[in-house]
Amino acid sequence: MHDLDPLDPAYVQDVLSKPPFVTIPGVINVRDMGLYPSTTEKHHITKPSYVFRSAELSGITDEGKTKLKELGVTKVFDLRSDTEIRKYNTPLPEIDGVEIIHMPVFQTADYSPEMMAKRYRLYASGKTEAFMELYSQILDHGGHAFGAILRHVRDKPDEGCLFHCTAGKDRTGIMAAIILKLAGVSDEDIAHDYALTRVGREPAREMIMARLSKEPLFASNNEAALNMFTCRHETMMAFLKHLDDKYGGVVAYLKHYVGFSDEEIATIKGNILVPTSSRL
Repeated sequence: MHDLDPLDPAYVQDVLSKPPFVTIPGVINVRDMGLYPSTTEKHHITKPSYVFRSAELSGITDEGKTKLKELGVTKVFDLRSDTEIRKYNTPLPEIDGVEIIHMPVFQTADYSPEMMAKRYRLYASGKTEAFMELYSQILDHGGHAFGAILRHVRDKPDEGCLFHCTAGKDRTGIMAAIILKLAGVSDEDIAHDYALTRVGREPAREMIMARLSKEPLFASNNEAALNMFTCRHETMMAFLKHLDDKYGGVVAYLKHYVGFSDEEIATIKGNILVPTSSRL
């Protein structure tokens, strides 16, 4: 079975109806990043109903906007590039009471035809080594975007936020891994969270494949298209090792690539975690 072959609809519906998935009409792959136990802070878990991750919000319905506000989200961070937004005609929505911040990981120049062709070739191989190269690019380019999200966590511990890219897999997955790793969540739990996108994106499977079929590299190569959207447990495990080996771990990355001090990092970590006894 391939990683983007259709899943059993009943299984998908069942998984999507339970935590960590959250239903926001018009948006797929929405998850609450709370309730994960910390391995470094005894009797602490990640704060529920505080940080959310998802795919793009451009299709959110009025009901979905209401739900987003009910969840306590006051700020949305859109990690997509200008090029993606134009190409797929998926503009940022307007949501009363919610600030939408466009904070692209990659600048427009990184979406030149040559750069995209190279990136697509890496995705198309589906190999772990290729994803490590891609994820290094995200880490190298994304410090400003990740910093904006984490400054919200630093400064607004009582105001929920959501971050997303297009599918909610790679850029979103790396940001989620940084937050969970900082909180002391186990590598196994982080990899499990990453792999949940396999189910979370299923409602948009046909749309995703239709988009890819317009790209020359994927139009005549279905296998390559499927490889692009793999989100295997072992890929995230390899990434977490890569984060340690190449970047010195999450704290070193946040200091050197994002510019946070030790005190700021401690504040962010403290704001992500709550005592188990205060579980909502």
